[in-house]
Amino acid sequence: MPSPDDPRESLLAEPAQSAEPTLPGRRTAVPGRFGGIDTAVHLGFAILLVASAVRYAMRHSIEDNVLVLGLAGAVCVLYAVIAVLARQRRPWAVWMLVFVAVWAVLVIAAPSFAWCSFAIFFLCRTAFTGTVGYVAAGATAAATAVGLFRLSDRTDLAMLLGPLAVGVMLTLIYDRLEHDAAEQRRLHAEVSLAQGQLAASERRAGTIAERERVSREIHDTVTQGLASSLLLLEAADRSWPGPGSRQELNQATELLRRNLSETRSLVHELASPGLDASPLPDALHLAAAQYVPNVRLLVTGEPRAVAAEVRHTLLRVVQSAAANIQQHANASGTTLTIGFLPDSVTLDIYDDGTGFDPSAAAPPSDAGGYGLRAMRQRVEQLGGVFSVESSPGEGTIVAAQVPSVPAEPSLQQTPQGDA
Repeated sequence: MPSPDDPRESLLAEPAQSAEPTLPGRRTAVPGRFGGIDTAVHLGFAILLVASAVRYAMRHSIEDNVLVLGLAGAVCVLYAVIAVLARQRRPWAVWMLVFVAVWAVLVIAAPSFAWCSFAIFFLCRTAFTGTVGYVAAGATAAATAVGLFRLSDRTDLAMLLGPLAVGVMLTLIYDRLEHDAAEQRRLHAEVSLAQGQLAASERRAGTIAERERVSREIHDTVTQGLASSLLLLEAADRSWPGPGSRQELNQATELLRRNLSETRSLVHELASPGLDASPLPDALHLAAAQYVPNVRLLVTGEPRAVAAEVRHTLLRVVQSAAANIQQHANASGTTLTIGFLPDSVTLDIYDDGTGFDPSAAAPPSDAGGYGLRAMRQRVEQLGGVFSVESSPGEGTIVAAQVPSVPAEPSLQQTPQGDA
């Protein structure tokens, strides 16, 4: 008999399909559908079969007992065969049909065995589905009704209708249980699918966010440094061999050296060299001076250490803004103002250059245009506020305010216009 403790060997759970042909209407394997119900079915069938056989043997002569007890023995053997096949995960639907047929003959001949009909009903509904299942269960109920009606000498109509009514009620209950179980499996599958889709979406969002982060890092270090170095080299070429060309070459060389150092730092996910150990105002002033040597520093509030994410973001904003001033502003003066508020740090970079119309800034392309968008994304990812105020001929102010305790980074950012 199948072990009640192993759901894979459950008789009510139906063995898995094999390569052998199966009967139409046979139920697909669904291991463990009803848990330990199979244990109650096996035990109940065994008790009722033995009790019915003893009852019949005590009430009838030996001549009458031979045929009925032989049929009862055949039923017992068929049940054991079905149990063994179920345990071995082999098809047993055909054996179930034979079992029902022999059982019908037995219960009609000896109505004392009618109590076993309950176990037979569940076996029929477990072995078959659809029309075949209803027919097998109906045949069991009909044979029981005929047997009990004969037992009453065909005078008690309740004996005829009772088993049929019980069969209908059990069918409705069983169908409801199956419907609820199927609905639960469907909901579980939908939840699993939704969880899988959510995990895939989070992975995609994480990949996009990481690409955006790397893009900003490359823009604020490699791209800006190379562009500034190129401008210095072009200026040196135009003034060559004048006295200013050597100074411009030295500036370009120093800027390239720092740019190479920052590129290596980026590869190894390290902070910019020479800036981590210094106070924040000095680090930001040094970052701006790489591109605008005459930048003026103003500090308001009491300087203090800030979170690494805040420091890194402010550093990159200053680098990107200073590079834009060098490349586009043609400014004679630049002022860097850093303010320490109780819960945040403010940053303002003002230049008196040519200015521009922020609403008409070119969108990002192969030629550039990522600066303002990268700065805005960096600040907003930490829960800060970023703004640009400028107009043609009026200079430019790049402003940012970042909380001292940064917010959780957002996976989705809204692209903004770039300079």
